[in-house]
Amino acid sequence: MDNNRLEQTLQDGKLYRQVNSLIVAHLRDNNLNQAASAVASATMTPLNVEAPPNKLLDLVAKGLAVEKDEILRGVPSAALFDSSIHTGYGSIPAPRATALDFSAMLDTKGSSKSFAKHETRHISEHKNVARCARFSPDGSFLATGSADTSIKLFEVSKIKQMMLSDTRDGSVRPVIRTLYDHLQPINDLDFHPQNTVLISGAKDHTIKFFDFSKTMAKKAFRVIQDTHIVRSVSFHPSGDFVLAGTDHPIPHLYDVNTFQCYLSATFPDTGVSGAINQVRYSTTGALYVSASKDGAIRLWDGVSASCVRTIAGAHGAAEVTSACFTRDQRYILSCGKDSSVKLWEVGTGRLVKQYLGAIHTQLRCQAVFNDTEEFILSIDEPSNEIVIWDALTAEKVARWPSNHVGAPRWLEHSPTEATFVSCGTDRSIRFWKETP
Repeated sequence: MDNNRLEQTLQDGKLYRQVNSLIVAHLRDNNLNQAASAVASATMTPLNVEAPPNKLLDLVAKGLAVEKDEILRGVPSAALFDSSIHTGYGSIPAPRATALDFSAMLDTKGSSKSFAKHETRHISEHKNVARCARFSPDGSFLATGSADTSIKLFEVSKIKQMMLSDTRDGSVRPVIRTLYDHLQPINDLDFHPQNTVLISGAKDHTIKFFDFSKTMAKKAFRVIQDTHIVRSVSFHPSGDFVLAGTDHPIPHLYDVNTFQCYLSATFPDTGVSGAINQVRYSTTGALYVSASKDGAIRLWDGVSASCVRTIAGAHGAAEVTSACFTRDQRYILSCGKDSSVKLWEVGTGRLVKQYLGAIHTQLRCQAVFNDTEEFILSIDEPSNEIVIWDALTAEKVARWPSNHVGAPRWLEHSPTEATFVSCGTDRSIRFWKETP
């Protein structure tokens, strides 16, 4: 373990929390209560946080005075900060399209968009089933996890270079790290929103933290020992908290700095099996969602950790295998073992759209948006095909052979560009890229 790196990560987290506390206190003390509540909710900061009167104003005034003095002395402001983050990492490019307003659009046939053709390539394989994948927030890295307990980390730019026709001789190797530190299969992965930290959740009841900026580090530098199998993990947008969906019916919320675990005081009614298949934060962290084996989708308050809405029987009697928010946090996209993909309104719990025509009843199948949220991708298990719908019209616009031996068990789309990855029971990882 790199103690200096760990200490820096902890200090960065504390600084973010101090800044958030000062902002909330400043807004509250100036009677800007609605704004204070919004910031508190988004950053998981207590609304009644204590701070000296006008502390934020005092610090800003002092900072501006120092900056002015530095400029007068010819010192660039960037030199005042020593960032531990790789240059460029974490800087997320602007989305290619604005968020869609699903509620304003009619299901008009014939107005569906065409999904651009993609080329695909086998980029690597694990020694056992490739179970999960995740892109970094800036789209520059890709991680995959396997039943063989390993994690592979790819650099996306090298994958693209590998796919060029003149580099098929194997000279470009896109896998930049292979991490081994779990005792049982990997179930899910996530990247820290700012730092070069990757987390993994596994059947061995652990969440492990890997610093992938360290070339030789193959072991985790921090470990959370849970009481249950960890089925899904999700970083809070601040990076200060981690959600774990486990075999327990309530998501486990961990403080990254202290490892303290928080559980909701309100215990939702659960079915025979309340195990959680997936947890995901909303864009601001104001809410999180869980997809459960008992067939329910549950919405949770990001500050109080209380369950604020349950959509029971969201996919009939079948288990819900995935759930995620749209970027504007107004809708949730879910997938279930009833062979349907559905879009739900967060504010009311109302079913807005349904995407049919892909059969998935066996695997823990994902339904995912593309990077512009104009299209939805999922799996048809019997035909071993990737199915794509127009998100607004709910019409199928493409069906492509997956090129896996047997149906893929996981799809993950880049958050920043027209690329996605498929992971198979055949152990292989395939990268898909829009053709020019």
